[in-house]
Amino acid sequence: MMTDEKLSPIIQGKDLVKLYKTNDLVLVDASGSQHAKKNYQEKHLEGALFIDLNTQLADIQEDVSVGGRHPLPDIEKFAGALPGLGISPNSHVVIYDDANASNAAARFWWMLRSAGHEKVQVLNGGLEAAEKAGFPISGEMVIPKKSGPYKVSTWMLPLTDMEEVEKVSKNENFLVIDVRDSERYKGNKEPIDLVAGHIPGAVNVPFTTNIDSNGMFLPPHDLRNKYDNLFQNKKSENVIVHCGSGVTACHTLLAIAYAGLEIPKLYAGSWSEWSRNNLPIEKSN
Repeated sequence: MMTDEKLSPIIQGKDLVKLYKTNDLVLVDASGSQHAKKNYQEKHLEGALFIDLNTQLADIQEDVSVGGRHPLPDIEKFAGALPGLGISPNSHVVIYDDANASNAAARFWWMLRSAGHEKVQVLNGGLEAAEKAGFPISGEMVIPKKSGPYKVSTWMLPLTDMEEVEKVSKNENFLVIDVRDSERYKGNKEPIDLVAGHIPGAVNVPFTTNIDSNGMFLPPHDLRNKYDNLFQNKKSENVIVHCGSGVTACHTLLAIAYAGLEIPKLYAGSWSEWSRNNLPIEKSN
């Protein structure tokens, strides 16, 4: 499952400082916490634009049972919004958030990569790491550079749906990974969705195990050992990753890519869709 991508999907703060003010750099704050926009207006990396998870990185519907809480938007609509962020096919996009890439930085990374964008990276450690590395901080409004149309018609990274997950979740040739915290996976609590538990056959590998105690991604070789052991030579198309609503699952997909492995399938509907469709549910002790 090795990949030959040359540009690391993760960038360190000191390396971002070196890129500061290069012509093709587009910085994006993808923080998704409750007060993210207000926090951005008060403090962000100088030159960074803000992107909203709920309105720009998802197409939220009233009926959550269809697509979950954060369904992917139409690819052409997403691509059509990229020029408004000053993003062209040649842009070097660096994304960060305020939750170790688990808010929406990894989701935006996945969406750009799935739109065929090659030069996109997530900032290791987020805003705090860049600030420690000496990157300038600002509270000023940022006006994006003008760019031409961004044309793409299909998601290029592998996706799966509820029907396939139901079909293969207990097949020993497939692996379904649930990246939520263990208490939600076990069914001991469910603070967001309506029903507690997990998809039958799914294994629990919390996305938080991708990072160290300082909130930094583990080194690539550590991540590679971890996921190689988990995959047990399964083909990437037989590995499915999901979470609660398809956002933090991208954190694990990012970690897998950082490890130098092929990116598995994303089940974007995730637990928020599965748990609302009268499908089998398991709980663990």
